[in-house]
Amino acid sequence: MDNKQLQQFLLPIVILVLAFFAFVFYIPKVFTNLRNYNSVTADMKAKQEQVNQEQAKLDSLRSAEAAVDKKESDASKSDKPFYKPVMAGFDSEAAIAGEFSEILQLVRANQIKIRSIKYEYDQDVKDDAFAQNAADKYNVARLNIEMIANYSNYDNFLKELYKHEHFLDIQQVEIVPYKKNKKVLLINCKVKLYAKK
Repeated sequence: MDNKQLQQFLLPIVILVLAFFAFVFYIPKVFTNLRNYNSVTADMKAKQEQVNQEQAKLDSLRSAEAAVDKKESDASKSDKPFYKPVMAGFDSEAAIAGEFSEILQLVRANQIKIRSIKYEYDQDVKDDAFAQNAADKYNVARLNIEMIANYSNYDNFLKELYKHEHFLDIQQVEIVPYKKNKKVLLINCKVKLYAKK
């Protein structure tokens, strides 16, 4: 066998040996790396989803904070001052009693009958962002007044409530005509009162 024939025979053997070593050593590493890549990709997707959820929470908190700031800003821009009791240091109930009394006088002056009054003070008003963030400055009371009135008396009451000298928040009004007499209204009015501490 001459040298040329040996080279022709040896070259395919060397290529087969190299291919065998590549198959034995590198192919498993490629599969391991591929598995690791897929695992890292799945982890990244999970982390990205978690980041997106946290970002959504942060955006929600920022928008809530902006709403509180806007409400506080609107309240400070209001032409109406907050009710301030004559003496300081009262608890919430005593501090808002004067304002509450003024609302009841409006009801009586307009010949409206009260079916029931429910009220909550400061710590019970948990869904009010303004009250929570300004708890050191204001006392807050939410009144839920159920009334019976005719159209004109209730219209006058609403006008006077709107013109009331102190800042208050008319949150919700539900009016249903009485079934037996449509001239009579059954009214559920929710009003929020504020008093400076």
